Amino acid sequence: MEQMSLFDNRESSAPLASRLRPETLEEYVGQTHLLGKGMILRQLIEKDQISSMIFWGPPGVGKTTLARIIAGRTRADFVDFSAVTSGIKEIKEVMAQAESSRKMGIRTLLFVDEIHRFNKAQQDAFLPYVEKGSIILVGATTENPSFEINSALLSRCKVFVLKALEEAEIEKLLEHALKSPKGFGNQRVHMEQEEMLAIARFANGDARTALNTLEMAVLNGEIRADGIFVSREAVAQCMNRRSLLYDRNGEEHYNLISALHKSMRNSDPDAAVYWMQRMLDGGEDPLYVARRLIRFASEDVGMADPRALQIAVSAYQACHFIGMPECDVNLAQAVVYLSMAPKSNALSMACEECKRDIRELPAEPVPLQICNAPTGLMKELHYGEGYIYAHDTEEKLSRMQCLPDALSDRRYYEPTGQGEEKSVKERLEAIRKWKCDK
Repeated sequence: MEQMSLFDNRESSAPLASRLRPETLEEYVGQTHLLGKGMILRQLIEKDQISSMIFWGPPGVGKTTLARIIAGRTRADFVDFSAVTSGIKEIKEVMAQAESSRKMGIRTLLFVDEIHRFNKAQQDAFLPYVEKGSIILVGATTENPSFEINSALLSRCKVFVLKALEEAEIEKLLEHALKSPKGFGNQRVHMEQEEMLAIARFANGDARTALNTLEMAVLNGEIRADGIFVSREAVAQCMNRRSLLYDRNGEEHYNLISALHKSMRNSDPDAAVYWMQRMLDGGEDPLYVARRLIRFASEDVGMADPRALQIAVSAYQACHFIGMPECDVNLAQAVVYLSMAPKSNALSMACEECKRDIRELPAEPVPLQICNAPTGLMKELHYGEGYIYAHDTEEKLSRMQCLPDALSDRRYYEPTGQGEEKSVKERLEAIRKWKCDK
């Protein structure tokens, strides 16, 4: 009871995310690729040239808020319509009201949340009203409109892609929530920057999740005479992540990714899966983990198992498609595959050897025989002279030199005998021997 009494004087009992909903473009955070100075959507709003459109993006990035701001800037009646609770009957009722308003010179901006949940008949019910301008339809969807929105309706709408908020943008929202009178500005909330960063990471680009988590943490903070103190433990409990509060740019971050990498290199799938889960439990972006797996697939497995790269890329795509928490098993599959794959660092060594020569030696010219000769002058200068088209030879090989003269004896790629790279090694040795036998 004592805890709740501190919040009795708030302007509203609405959730923090609702109280802080931006009302102007100036207050809106994120989507600078659409709303930054000179960007197309901002210009359409400022010039009051809004037409029907679809906002496609993940949850909590401001699709509904942006629709409300547009309605306010264009002086249109705003109708919030849910695809979850509405059917054709409700659509016709709203359309009839919109048509009546149109005859009185009043525009209606119809915002349809989760428009992808409407079936074909329900989506088709919007078409005649969109065509004659009775409504400005703004649909929001988390699904690809190309697959979820009828082509006839989609062709009459401009699709704008909204992106997940950056970590810094979410931090800005959280700081505003603690300072604004609409938030906790009158409550003297004491909270370390580390906990703010943890909430921003946990939200994973979702402003609503970030604000809801902050509100829960503050409401469960320790009440003292000089304000409310939000502890590390309280924040971790609200996020149900004991180890979330680790700095993704600090030592622990690099220790964990190092542990994952070295466990896979040592063919230890148990340890590798453990460190992978530790990173995810700590709030790490699964796409970052997936990117590290892609690097590992070429750096430590390479040609010993060429499928490793495909597996790693597929894991990245899976993480992008379904996100956390479900994508952890996709990452686990890739981690186990890479751990158990035969290992070769031959590709990595080849790259490092090349980079060292490029740094330390003069930039050698391309041998004339493999230069392009698109003009007569270049042919006169012997560009392309002596080039042998390998497909024209019986062996599908030639002894033509492709490295510069100063590097003609260099051997950058030295395959190992591991896994499938053994056959690559045998073939490369045979090719090199054949080229030397003149």
